[in-house]
This record gives sequence, C-alpha cells and structure tokens, in this order.
Amino acid sequence: MEVSEVIIISVSIVYSLSLLYIFLFSLGQLHLALIYKKETSKESVPLPFLVQLPTVTVQLPVYNEKYVIERLLDAIGKLDYPKNLLEVQVLDDSTDETAEIVQNKSEHLRDQGLNIHVIHREDRTGFKAGALANGLKFSSGEFIAIFDADFIPNPDFLLKTLPHFINNKIGVVQTRWGHINRNYSLLTQLQAFGLDAHFSIEQTARKAAGSFINFNGTCGVWRKSCIEDAGGWSADTLTEDLDLSYRAQLRGWEFRYCEEIETPGELPVIMSAIKSQQYRWNKGAAETARKNFGRVWRGDFYFKNKVHAFFHLFNSSVFVFILIASLLSIPMLWIKATHPEIDWLFHAGTIFLFGFFSITFFYWIATKRFHRQLAAATFLSLYPKFLIVSMGLSFHNGLAVLEGWAGRKSPFIRTPKFNITHGNDSWFNNSYVRPRFTLGVLAEGLLAIYFVGGIAAAIWLQEGGLIFFHLMLALGFGSVFYFSMKSSLHA
Repeated sequence: MEVSEVIIISVSIVYSLSLLYIFLFSLGQLHLALIYKKETSKESVPLPFLVQLPTVTVQLPVYNEKYVIERLLDAIGKLDYPKNLLEVQVLDDSTDETAEIVQNKSEHLRDQGLNIHVIHREDRTGFKAGALANGLKFSSGEFIAIFDADFIPNPDFLLKTLPHFINNKIGVVQTRWGHINRNYSLLTQLQAFGLDAHFSIEQTARKAAGSFINFNGTCGVWRKSCIEDAGGWSADTLTEDLDLSYRAQLRGWEFRYCEEIETPGELPVIMSAIKSQQYRWNKGAAETARKNFGRVWRGDFYFKNKVHAFFHLFNSSVFVFILIASLLSIPMLWIKATHPEIDWLFHAGTIFLFGFFSITFFYWIATKRFHRQLAAATFLSLYPKFLIVSMGLSFHNGLAVLEGWAGRKSPFIRTPKFNITHGNDSWFNNSYVRPRFTLGVLAEGLLAIYFVGGIAAAIWLQEGGLIFFHLMLALGFGSVFYFSMKSSLHA
C-alpha cells in the first residue's frame, strides 16, 4: 500500500470517528432533554419543614476581588438566619487592597452582630481547594455554604436549601446560577444561554435519572461530614468541586439539585476572562475524568448511569473532536474529489444531521424554560451565534482538554471580576485585566483564514456539502480572534 493511500485511509478513519463521537455526544444531550421534559411535567414536591435549624458555616474563598467583595459581604450580612447559628469565614488569600477592604467590612459586620472571621493565608498552597480545606479545619457549622466573590445570595438562601438535608443521605444541595449582567453584551448573552442549559436540563435530568451530578463550586451547601467522608478538598485537579462531587457520590452520598432556587452572579464580560474560565473548567473536567472515571466504571452502578457519567466527565472532550473533524474536513474535500469510490462515506455522514437536530432540541428546551413568551425570538437570535462561538473556542478548549488528559499540571487561574451589571458600566482600566497577544490568539486568526480557504476549495471543487460548516468555523474562529484582540487592545 502506497504512503498516499495510508494517509487517505488514516484521515478518513480519524475524521469519521470524530464525527461519530460528536454524534454520540449529541444523543446523550437529547436523552437528557427528554428526561428533563418528563421531569418538569411532574407536580412539585412541597419543601420539607425543619423543626430545628442547624449550625451553618458560610465560606467565602477570596483572592484579589476588590471590585466585588463588598457586594458579597453585604449580601452575607443580610442572610435571614439566626445569628447564634451562623458563622462566616472569609478565606482571604489576597495580595492587594482587597485584604484591607475585607478587614474593614468584616469589622463593620461584626459590630452588627455577625459572627465573621477572616482567615488570611500568605501562602496560596492548593489555591481555592487549599483555602476551603484550611477553613474547614476551623469551622463550627454542621453545614458548609460556599459562595464565590461574584455571586449575591438572596437573604432566604439558607432557609430554602437547608430543609432538603432532612434526608440524612443528602450530602450537597446545589442551586441554579442566575445572571445579573445577562444582557450586558453579546458575550454575556451567549454565556447565559449555555449555562442556562446546564443548570436546567443537565443537572435536573441527571439527578432524575439517578446519575452523578456535581456541585458547581459556589451557590451550594455541603454537609460537613460528607466532605470529610469523601476525603476532603483536593487541589490535584483544577475543578476541585467536580472531583469532590464524584468522590462523595462514589461513597454513597446523594446530591439534591434545586432548579427553583436561583442565586444571582456576574458573568465575565471580556474574551480573555471567558477563556481563563473555560480553560480551568475544561482542563479540570479532563483531569477529574482521568482521576475518577475508572472507579465509576468499576462501581456497582446501572450501565445507563455509567454512560451518563462518561459524557458528564468527558463533556469537554467534544471540543477536541470538533477541532479534529474541522481540521480534517478540508482534506476530506480533496479525498472525495479524487476518490469517488468512497462517496458513500459522505452520504452516510448525513446521519449526523440527526445529531445537530438533537443539540438544537436540547437548547430549544432550555430556552423555553427561561424565555417562555420570547422563546422563539431568543432562540433564533442566540442559538446560531452560540454554536459559532463555541466552534471558535474549540482550539483553546481542546488544548485545555488534551493537557488535562496528559496530566500536565498548571496553576489555578482565577477569573477576574469587574462589578459590571449595566450597559454603561466599563471594564476599561480594570487592574486585573492583563490580556496579551499569545500564540493561541494568532492560531485562532490563522484558523479563520484556513476555513475561508475551505470555502474557496469547496467552490473550486464544486463540493458544496461542507460550505455552511466551513462558514460557521470561519466566523467562529474569526469572532474569537476579534474579541480576544479587542480585550487586549483596551486593557
């Protein structure tokens, strides 16, 4: 067999397997959407009643959050809960003026009767996981509520979440993220569009199916004994929340997800911040999959729950296969033109249209959940843009996943917060914004050009089947490149 034939066969196989994985992933999302529709048609169960309120420790992991920390502490001070049963720990690892703001605000709240402690570490060992673990050693509460600095819990948060722990098997209660700056810009609208689907369909459906779900790092409450029984917080992955969630459920603890309880938070407003968050989420998920999936597969769980766990833990891997399929789609145009005998492969590929419709259905159900009367208009406006930008992020996110699979370690990079809530708010001159032009940004620009070339090649070869796909990719990588450059130029 000639070298050229080996290359053609190899490219065709890898391309087909990548499309197959994307197709199977989309079927998994379709299954979750169908479960969600069935689950939401049921009558809601009345909230349990707590005869006696338990002791609670609220942990606030903080690192250089001078723009939002006062807002968070104000919200904590308004929690509707008996002061004698409430302890607040500000786990402050800050190295800037945030530390002084925390001290002054904490003193003010202490004067108002709040039992609040500032635990300041000079050494950020373990980053967020290390801060949480350190605080846990000094906590007095039976339950641990956790809020990141960019969230604003409502006063009744504890009174709504704690009754679910009346079942002693419940280890975690997680609430749904809201978005205080959803309509700030196109980028915040697209983030909210994607997160809403996770916090409605994925969390609710996985729980309804008896499958693994996860604590989302904030806006939830842990039973302290659950954390300890599962082995405590660990910093060996970038998603310490997902890792501890799986270890706890492997120990037999149950999680409760409360879609009806919304906890508002702030979305990143610039591409560099979005990328740092996406990098941490996607690489951390890959690290957690590498660490825990073997135990899940060998565990005594139903096969369907193992499959759900696979697509949950390897959720971010879809970016790798999107990137591979995208890069190889242009060589496949030439292969089809020069080898008409494998034309059947392209016809068989039409089955993947079903996968596209599955993903479309998934996001349509989520859109209807949050936009009711304007669902159609919102969906038609945001869904195409969401797909395009998601495809454009496949290079950045795909590399993060590959690093996670390979076990390459990197530090926990926080997502900068801005206290941006209204359209006239500006992030210019924010001291935490230090984006720079990187080789990754250059690669995204070159990929946009590459897929413009794919459109030209398709026209020249008179193969129109992938033109729309290549147009979306060109727009996707071009838009990510544009927004990355925009944040760099205005920093």
